[in-house]
Amino acid sequence: MASYSTKGLDHLGLVAGMNKELGIAKLIDKALPEQSDDKLISYGQLVEAMILNGLGFVGRTLHMYPQYFKERPVERLIGKGVKAEYINDDALGRCLDKLYETGVSGIYQTLSASVVKHLELPCEGINLDSTSIHVDGNYEHDDDSKAVKLVRGYSRDHRPELNQVILNLITENKAGIPVYMQAASGNINDNEGFKNIVKHHISSLKAAQDSQYFIADAALYTAQTIQSLDEQKQFFISRAPQKLKQVKAAIANQHALTFEPLDKGYSGAWLTSEYGEVKQRWLLICSEQAKKREQHTLDKRMEKESNAAIKSFKKLSRQRFSCSLDADKELKIWLKSHSEAAISDSEILKHAVFKQSGRPKLNQQPDSYEYQITGQLYCPLKNREQRLQEKGMFMLATNDLNKNLLMEKMLSLYKSQQSVEKGFRFLKSPDFLTSSLYLKKPERIEALLMVMTCCLMVYAALEHKIRRELKAQSVYFPNLKYKPCQNPTARWVFFCFQGIDVLTISGEQQLVLNVEERNSIIINCMGSIYQKIYS
Repeated sequence: MASYSTKGLDHLGLVAGMNKELGIAKLIDKALPEQSDDKLISYGQLVEAMILNGLGFVGRTLHMYPQYFKERPVERLIGKGVKAEYINDDALGRCLDKLYETGVSGIYQTLSASVVKHLELPCEGINLDSTSIHVDGNYEHDDDSKAVKLVRGYSRDHRPELNQVILNLITENKAGIPVYMQAASGNINDNEGFKNIVKHHISSLKAAQDSQYFIADAALYTAQTIQSLDEQKQFFISRAPQKLKQVKAAIANQHALTFEPLDKGYSGAWLTSEYGEVKQRWLLICSEQAKKREQHTLDKRMEKESNAAIKSFKKLSRQRFSCSLDADKELKIWLKSHSEAAISDSEILKHAVFKQSGRPKLNQQPDSYEYQITGQLYCPLKNREQRLQEKGMFMLATNDLNKNLLMEKMLSLYKSQQSVEKGFRFLKSPDFLTSSLYLKKPERIEALLMVMTCCLMVYAALEHKIRRELKAQSVYFPNLKYKPCQNPTARWVFFCFQGIDVLTISGEQQLVLNVEERNSIIINCMGSIYQKIYS
């Protein structure tokens, strides 16, 4: 009598196909050659299993992996002879330990270089940014260990009560593929972290990716860091911090500059600078959309500040002081702390004080005097105008002195910084793995961060290839509104693959069920590796 069983394939066939196309298991096994001869599953296959779990959008913890893969066609996804019970917490723990011992940043850089080459990405610019990820549990730190310190620091997740780890990512700006990752202790700031990356790793990244521009936000822009980049002959594009005196002066004197109109409501004006003893071209950008948005925010903030100032001044005007000098001193202190407000017709009133209760007698001399502040509170319009002229303005800096770098190109390269920020949103999505981490030791968390970055790499590579092949083969995929498009997100494609199962008959014959026409469009576009998985 025939027996039947089904296992969910869904979108994991696409993930497995990209794992195989990129050769992730082979590259990992090559980087970790010392494996047991009688192993049931290799380290490379375990990494692929973790990527499949990470992109399965279920957030299973390590000890639940066998249960997760029990419901999946493991041999079809990972390799012949692999069983779900091989993917257990002991094997995964050993794999993470080995990744850490070998060096996660070095292993990942080898993987990413191969991926960028395979996808033939131009890598015109690479983008650097960092984020924090909070961790659960208490960890004991060995002072001699080089592992990251899981401690409290500035939390981008608004969870200051939890320990955290910092993840630094560098992505290429075409497909958003992370080309470098590094874990750092939870209390390190971006300026220090970026400086260390530039000092120790920029030369190897430049050799591996041959990128023309190194792009980052204002945290990169310190004298030491840009000097190091310039000495290594690496062009950079960075946002110059608004707090710099030169930047403030340029914005204050913006009316003396000649702005050239750019696309989408932007305009720009060139300046020169030698900040940090590095010759640079500065580009002051004005964004009309940002200015309108920030003007609305400024008005709300000033209204809030005004209400707070009125409340505070009422409290101050009710106070009595023993002498006029004390009252005058307190008024000056108040004005200094409320720079947005001013007082007209200010006066210090003198009040006679009698110790004896009741109405004072005629010509009775007071025992003492008290002084009270009075006046009319207002907010000068010039304060708003001064603050408003700074809105919608930001300064970009580069050490590329070639006039061939046009305003539009420089702005476009800087805006590619969104690719790494998009990657962080993906990594911190509630659907991806878990929002917080818990493992037995910091070394394993550092290794798991590498695996998480591999998930982002595979996701970005899939999305890039899907869009590229749809355009190359002139075919279309239905978007969320079921209209034909050639640039679907990988997440939407994954959703469209839900419900595809593998039916096994009598433990031998297998059939893939529920493949719809829209699924076939993607499968046929992607090539033979994917067609085999879904056939």
